[in-house]
Amino acid sequence: MSSSVITITKENFDTEVIRSEIPVLVDFWAAWCGPCRMVAPVVDEIAKDYEGKVKVGKINVDEQNELAEKFRIVSIPTLMVFKNGQIAESVMGARSKESIAQMLDKHL
Repeated sequence: MSSSVITITKENFDTEVIRSEIPVLVDFWAAWCGPCRMVAPVVDEIAKDYEGKVKVGKINVDEQNELAEKFRIVSIPTLMVFKNGQIAESVMGARSKESIAQMLDKHL
């Protein structure tokens, strides 16, 4: 995980996501999930490409099951874009870098 990707927990969720001044891409994932491992390097690249414009965070659903339940995560990976503390967009499954970039560009 690159240094520009934040590990999000229930303790820092409010500060890092809800109160963020810029849009936040949240990746709900788990270590045992094959598609999550495929999308992880793409999420790291997005974090570098969008540094300063978008905050990127990852939530391990096994460690943060309260957050997974709160956002009704039934399939992983799930990528959510939060803007002004609200879910602006949500997609399930592994996505290409181009697909994620297009999703983020809509919310900048």
